[in-house]
Amino acid sequence: MYVIRLADGTLRVPESLTSEDGRLIGNAYVEVGPGDPDYERWLAEALTEEELAERRRRWKEENDELERAFLAFKSEQEDG
Repeated sequence: MYVIRLADGTLRVPESLTSEDGRLIGNAYVEVGPGDPDYERWLAEALTEEELAERRRRWKEENDELERAFLAFKSEQEDG
């Protein structure tokens, strides 16, 4: 999950909720505004929604070669 910077400057920061024994209950985003004490820390790694969409698009396009290599490896393991 990524920190997302919205057009109005608000950040959507990923946050996980865990049980007392450490099991993951769920993931969500919380909104952090410019007045929040942690805003500057999160801003440094934030992506705009457009940047996030571009990363996803590139990952899908570049993943094809990785997937082919994995399937070839898997086939070799099954045959060998």
